[in-house]
Amino acid sequence: MLTAYTADQIRAAEQALMARLPDGTLMERAAAGLAACCAAMLGRVYGARVVLLVGSGDNGGDALYAGVRLARRGAQVEAVLAGSKVHEAGLAALRQAGGRVRGIEAVDRVDLVVDGLVGIGVTGALREPYAKAVARANQGPGLVVAVDVPSGVDASTGRVPGAAVRAHVTVTMGACKTGLLIDPGAGYTGRLELVDIGLGAYLPDPDVAALTDGDVADLLPEPGAESDKYRRGVVGVAAGSEEYTGAAVLAVGGALHAGAGMVRYAGTAAPVAQVRSHWPEAVITELSEPSLDGVGRVQAWVLGPGLGTGDFAHELARRVLASDVPVLVDADALTLVSRDATLLRRSAPVLITPHAGELARLMRVPRERVEASRLEHARRAAADLGVTVLLKGSTTLVAEQDRPVRVNRTGTSRLATGGTGDVLAGVAGALLAQGLSCYDAGSCGAYLHGLAGQLAADGAPLVTADVAAAIPAAIRSLS
Repeated sequence: MLTAYTADQIRAAEQALMARLPDGTLMERAAAGLAACCAAMLGRVYGARVVLLVGSGDNGGDALYAGVRLARRGAQVEAVLAGSKVHEAGLAALRQAGGRVRGIEAVDRVDLVVDGLVGIGVTGALREPYAKAVARANQGPGLVVAVDVPSGVDASTGRVPGAAVRAHVTVTMGACKTGLLIDPGAGYTGRLELVDIGLGAYLPDPDVAALTDGDVADLLPEPGAESDKYRRGVVGVAAGSEEYTGAAVLAVGGALHAGAGMVRYAGTAAPVAQVRSHWPEAVITELSEPSLDGVGRVQAWVLGPGLGTGDFAHELARRVLASDVPVLVDADALTLVSRDATLLRRSAPVLITPHAGELARLMRVPRERVEASRLEHARRAAADLGVTVLLKGSTTLVAEQDRPVRVNRTGTSRLATGGTGDVLAGVAGALLAQGLSCYDAGSCGAYLHGLAGQLAADGAPLVTADVAAAIPAAIRSLS
């Protein structure tokens, strides 16, 4: 599992470690790792042109000492001093190794730019001359490597309040920073490289975490010799309407492909006909009124995709949420909940799966505020609503009170098409029915959905039904 930490957590760990080490040891370790990554990016170090963007803090010192190592291997290293002060010993060492100090125009003709402008302590928008240096680096021809965190990205939240370096690679020291995994900051990070400087024993519980293939494989239920369809999990799906029949088809398809032992579908005549045509495996109850009588026992519900928001949908949602099993609340059901908060007053677990706009409506805040600070709003919603939150988007987050937020790192921008959220709801609902908690079902569901999207797209536009069909291949790929 990849874990990440806030700036305060990192600084506390560094202070604890530095108290046990000779002065300068951490910077030496960081510079060695940074120089090795830079050399790998360059391929051929001798004769390469490298510019260091040097700020006043320790990141600037890391950049200078990494530049020393590159200069000793024959690189032409130049430092642009953007801060009000500089790490004097690092600058002296660079000059002794043959490096020079130049103006910002040096960025225009280099092979590699090392961003050591600001470190993890900066939280607001960059001021001059940093903003000018960032713009020059982003427009220049060279590869860009950021030291610890791209300048302009908030290391603790991923917020980008102004100009920021767009790095090809970010070399982060000691432990991953939260803002490198959370959009919009994640979009500036590029490939992430971690340099071990010995912080491990001094780090607290993580701020956020990201599952790996192995983590998901360990969490997924595995049928045993004594398994039958009921022991494998029965998921109910209340979705679709006369207007949105496809949502029901996609949600049921996601649930079936994610390994549910049985899918019970409840809906009105039009979506029932479509589900029956596409999925003969589903057990179907046609509803003429918003009642669950006759549907049968389920171990979890998926509620909302394409359900509509009228009186029929509201009453059906009320009855589903009055049950004593976990419920995944998606799409139109989120609109119903935003209008009637009493629907969420239940003791059984709830997993909500909003996009930014839906979460904004639930929390009565502008959508732009959610998009600018996704981590904060996912956490707040989990605490205020007493639910598990799966916030969909370019970075999907799973938040539950008193747990590290899980960041999903699978997926593709090709998934930004109609109906993919319905598939995700079915997948996560099936995992709930198989016994996973809301936290694990949301995390594993998002991970498998992202992998399936990558497999279905394979570098080209995808059809949403193909995402559901690729779920078994995504599960197989974990091993």
